[in-house]
Amino acid sequence: MPRKPASEASSVADFEASLEALEQLVEKMEHGEMSLEESLAAYERGVGLYRRCQNALEQAELRVRLLSDPTHPERAEPFPGDASSDPSADA
Repeated sequence: MPRKPASEASSVADFEASLEALEQLVEKMEHGEMSLEESLAAYERGVGLYRRCQNALEQAELRVRLLSDPTHPERAEPFPGDASSDPSADA
């Protein structure tokens, strides 16, 4: 069985690591035992982790679209429940 290119495997691993770190950070913040300074730093780190996860998901969606129709990825239909592509979501 062919192996995945290193960039594909690392992007999945990066997403999983970022998501795990974000979940741990949220759990720690929910305990309410952090100082204000620690809470602000944790929030800032959480935003960064969230953005990394979101970017990884967008890249995965693009890869799926390219695999679905490599000659015309622009014809690909949005995934169900994708609010960013739903025109009625702006209303």
